[in-house]
Amino acid sequence: MKARAARLAAIRRMVTQEAVDSQERLVALLEVEGFTVTQATLSRDLKHLGIGKVPGPDGTYAYTPPDAESRPGTAATLVQDFLRGFVSLEFSGSFALLKTLPGHAASVASALDNLRVEGILGTVAGDDTILVVPRDGVTRQRIQKALRLRIPGIF
Repeated sequence: MKARAARLAAIRRMVTQEAVDSQERLVALLEVEGFTVTQATLSRDLKHLGIGKVPGPDGTYAYTPPDAESRPGTAATLVQDFLRGFVSLEFSGSFALLKTLPGHAASVASALDNLRVEGILGTVAGDDTILVVPRDGVTRQRIQKALRLRIPGIF
């Protein structure tokens, strides 16, 4: 168990100190420190530690440990939930039609609703499509700007 505890501490330290974007990179970093680990073991370790990938301001993804910003219901996790299923966004007038991966519309719509994006009154979700209803007088440009502010990397 001591080896596992040391490995878990090393993983936490590595993802905290640098932007690790893949399990392959993390396996290589662990090997440099003398830890031999399979991808399956690493996946279990990441899950145990609560480490997941989150988008950065530049649109790339990196592993990050849980902290106050990544607790369920925080803006960071809502953005992550949104981006996990998001596919595309199109407008018809001021209404927006958001496409998601199959089965993701409810979770993406919930994340969008809870992010409280300025100008959006609410959403109606199907299986892979979400109707985004703007508040009265809100233009598509204003919605796009508000989405970019709340959800880095959306466009």
